[in-house]
Amino acid sequence: MGQSPSTPAPSPDHHRRDIFTTIDADFPNDSLIRDYTAEIPDECLAAIFHLLTTTDRKICSAVCRRWLRVDGENRRRLSLNAEASLLDAIPSLFSRFDSVTKLSLRCTRRATSIGDDGLILISLRCKGLERLKLRGCREITEIGMVGFARNCGKTLKKLSVGSCMFGAKGVYAVIEHCTVLEELSVKRLRGVDGDGGESVPGVSIEGVSSSLKSLCLKELVNGHSFAPLIIGSKKLQTLKLIRCLGDWDATLSTVGRVNSGLVEIHLEKVQVSDVGLAGVSKCFNLETLHLVKTPECSDSGLSGVAERCKMLRKLHIDGWRINRIGDDGLISVAKNCPNLQELVLIAMYPTSLSLAEIASNCQGLERFALCGIGTVGDADIECFAAKCGALKKMCIKGCPVSNAGIAAFASGCPNLVKLKVRKCRKVTGEIVEWLREKRSSLAFNFDYSEVEPLDGNGSDGGARETTMAFPPMDTQVNLADDAPSSSNNNNNNRVSMFRTKFGFFVGRNFVPCAFRRWANIDSIPSSSFS
Repeated sequence: MGQSPSTPAPSPDHHRRDIFTTIDADFPNDSLIRDYTAEIPDECLAAIFHLLTTTDRKICSAVCRRWLRVDGENRRRLSLNAEASLLDAIPSLFSRFDSVTKLSLRCTRRATSIGDDGLILISLRCKGLERLKLRGCREITEIGMVGFARNCGKTLKKLSVGSCMFGAKGVYAVIEHCTVLEELSVKRLRGVDGDGGESVPGVSIEGVSSSLKSLCLKELVNGHSFAPLIIGSKKLQTLKLIRCLGDWDATLSTVGRVNSGLVEIHLEKVQVSDVGLAGVSKCFNLETLHLVKTPECSDSGLSGVAERCKMLRKLHIDGWRINRIGDDGLISVAKNCPNLQELVLIAMYPTSLSLAEIASNCQGLERFALCGIGTVGDADIECFAAKCGALKKMCIKGCPVSNAGIAAFASGCPNLVKLKVRKCRKVTGEIVEWLREKRSSLAFNFDYSEVEPLDGNGSDGGARETTMAFPPMDTQVNLADDAPSSSNNNNNNRVSMFRTKFGFFVGRNFVPCAFRRWANIDSIPSSSFS
């Protein structure tokens, strides 16, 4: 003990030298700097790059010249900041990325976007472009759209434009030259003002587009400029009209008469009545219908759609608390649409009569959402739990249900995988723990908000209403009574007095609640069923 070992221990440096000596003996001297990825084919290397994020892909492209070349030759999707300075970089940029098929050009409001010359130059470099998205490119006119369409007309399949200055003429120019265009989305075009569809030169109702399958018009001052396109697109399957001004009854009536192949229709905040729904009812293959905040639609129009569209699978209704669509329309849906799989009801007043019919007749219902329904109770929830055996996802928001109704899912709905309960003040956290013990496989999304919303909003904005109703007045009075000498403190004093006087409204979220009650009863987000 206490004696040093007879042989000294090898030093770390000596051990490292032994390792490298062995490597040098087994491999050539240049093996240490050998690029083992050189044996990987370009196709395999490109497949690996496709699995990386955008940031990682940029880093990899800087490793060596080969990786830079492979990344550029196989980059299919590109998103660019479309400011005016991009014009000088277009030749070199698209010399590297010469295989781009999906291009997104975005420009902020404060910057000047590229113009017609830039868009035409891009179209000359990207002859195989299949998808194009333009956002905020205010310097592009009809001339640029015509030049682009002539160069990419044989390959472009999807076009999405928004917040641009050109009007319907530019869009129709693309449609005229792009013979394989399948999807078109037009949003907030500044050039669509007072012109009607008849004022667009060269546009006829017959055969305006032989390939268009999906059309979305959103927030247009006069979307009727595209009425000939809606009517003349014989292969149109999806039509979305969202917050577009004007009366759409005549257009929908004509569409139903000349094109019965529509399978999906979205109507949101547009002027349409039962006359327009009568035209929709002639689309016998209709599978998806969204009626969001259309106050002129009633039970009669919905019943006509239900009686003729037997293939209906998805139905979303936001009644906007107008109470024009109620039991009669829902009972007609329950009796005539046996294939219904998804049903979303928002800000309506259905009673147990229609809800019981839905539970009994729609045996294939898989996704069901109730939002802001003040007439639904525990008995209705128990009815759904007992009769909807195929139900997989259930969403309840802002409804007067209690723990007794939620408890029914412990034994009912055997295929239920997700239950979402939000802003229901009578449902407590106790039922959550109890239900998790009964059904451990059930994904339960529940919030503890004690404030019942004033509207039928399906979003998660209600969490903001959990602020204190009455702020502590003593603290605010003390702050207001202080008399600091500096001017900055005097300003703070004034702010404190303002908060003291108006603290009640701040605590009650007076303004947000009022605006949400009047005009912001939004629909259920898609994340509710994800």
